[in-house]
Amino acid sequence: MDKRLLKILRCPVSHKGLSLLTKDKLERVNAAIAAGNLVNHEGSQLAKPLAEALITDDGKRIYPVADGIPVLLEGESISMEQLA
Repeated sequence: MDKRLLKILRCPVSHKGLSLLTKDKLERVNAAIAAGNLVNHEGSQLAKPLAEALITDDGKRIYPVADGIPVLLEGESISMEQLA
């Protein structure tokens, strides 16, 4: 992901900055998806693992990245509280 793009992207809900989700957190998210334990903001259960994702600066919400394009839709966001 282009670092210049990351500097201007913001969470559409909280308006916090975004950064790439670290590999270890992405692995935790994908393990939870595989176990059937994660839903997005709309309430849809996630079925496919994420290849890449963005996380808000406060660490509360992640957004999937599909084919290199950030999906910054509130309904597609995932609350990190589900992993606690």
